[in-house]
Amino acid sequence: MSKVLIVDDDQMMISLISFRLKKEGFEVFSAENGLEAIEVLEKTAPDIIISDILMPIMSGLEFVDHIRNQMKLQIPIIVISTSGHEKTVLEAFDLGANDFITKPFSPSELVVRLRKYFN
Repeated sequence: MSKVLIVDDDQMMISLISFRLKKEGFEVFSAENGLEAIEVLEKTAPDIIISDILMPIMSGLEFVDHIRNQMKLQIPIIVISTSGHEKTVLEAFDLGANDFITKPFSPSELVVRLRKYFN
């Protein structure tokens, strides 16, 4: 069973994504900001991360930067955000994100994107 870490300060978004991914057979963990996510990451060793960008304490971009440059991990990261501005998207990719999805998005699209990392 593949493990997914969802990082988002919106508990409703975490619940919606978790529900769908659990239905699809994923084991799901969550955190509400980048700092909390680092703690969860160290305990659970997820196979993939889904992270929002705009969060308190540590943003998604800071989180991606920390994973790639401090922890030196190559776990696939899918960034999700309501901000689809080109500058934000390019910064996410420059920091090491593997994919970017603009909110709102289809849960089915998210599942398809996740599955491409496990085939």
